[in-house]
Amino acid sequence: MDLIHSIHKRMMNERLMFVYRGEISERNSLSLITLIENEMKSDSYGLAGRKRLFMFVLESIQNIIKHGDRDHADMSLVTYAKTGEGYSITTGNIVEAGHVKDLESRLVQINGSDDKEIKAQYLEILNKSELSIKGGAGLGLLEMAIKTGNRLDYDFIPFDDKHTYFLLNKTVNESGLGLNPGGRINVFKRSSVSEIEQMMARNKIYMIWSGHFSPEVGEEVLSITETRLSENDLELRIRKRIFNIQVEILENLSKYNPGRDSEEKHGLPIAMIGLDGRRFILSTGNLIVNSAVEGLKVKLDSINRNSINLKEMFSESLSAQTLDSDSTGNMGLIDIARKSGSKLIYSFEKVSEMFSYYFLTVKIKIDNHQ
Repeated sequence: MDLIHSIHKRMMNERLMFVYRGEISERNSLSLITLIENEMKSDSYGLAGRKRLFMFVLESIQNIIKHGDRDHADMSLVTYAKTGEGYSITTGNIVEAGHVKDLESRLVQINGSDDKEIKAQYLEILNKSELSIKGGAGLGLLEMAIKTGNRLDYDFIPFDDKHTYFLLNKTVNESGLGLNPGGRINVFKRSSVSEIEQMMARNKIYMIWSGHFSPEVGEEVLSITETRLSENDLELRIRKRIFNIQVEILENLSKYNPGRDSEEKHGLPIAMIGLDGRRFILSTGNLIVNSAVEGLKVKLDSINRNSINLKEMFSESLSAQTLDSDSTGNMGLIDIARKSGSKLIYSFEKVSEMFSYYFLTVKIKIDNHQ
């Protein structure tokens, strides 16, 4: 459980809401964009701010799809953060080292131009049909500057002799105005993004969500997972099993939801998903009232002790349900353990006199030949 604990603390300390690491394609791009849009809507964020950040994410993702290095596509990164000032988006992807000089030259030129000059540069590229990798990438950057109305923050992190990791960032306040003048990303932020990418690579994690959880967020998380599983050529029956387990465990986040105010003060929910080729790993964390901790521990321990007879336990729990009861007992947890074929790994961390933080991890073995 050390991994989910440390990631949860990092996400909270750096105000990170979402991190995705992996290939970005037309299939998963809509879900990546919709996640931040839904969060900003629920936060009553201004339309101008939502629109500008939405356009930045859209253009950044399209730029990665069109111009990212295909041999290192699994290193592409999208992060969302919410600070006291506004929302911040950072994307990252590998580019050829030989393109860095021209790419930075274009960024410096864009950041030093006013709106009229940026539009003139855009039209010049279109008229010249300058749509090589160099020109095409420059066109995308100009589109970002035009549609967001703000400067672009960026950085380059050396990767190897032939490649560089390219970071692009946008932070806007509620009115949609950029909070940074445009230029190289500060060292702390650059290091933070780089460390997160490396940590996710080491642990085969492809997605982390740390924010208020809603049915809309759950839908997009499931969509991203479905795309990831299909890209790994897993059999339909395995994908369905993983999908059903994920539905159950994500519903667990909603079940113990104490409300936005309590989550903001004591700890936002977290969902972390990984796929290492042999196992699908799903970890979640959420607030729970302290009075419910002991009863939940009893249920979890009972399920782990009776792993052989989970089908019988599920039937008994189902038979005990009544029309007058809002609770489903431990049916959901039993179903998670039964379908995953593994123990439920859990821990509780007291955070206040009223709440504890409840971590749950499920590991699902993947074997196409079962």
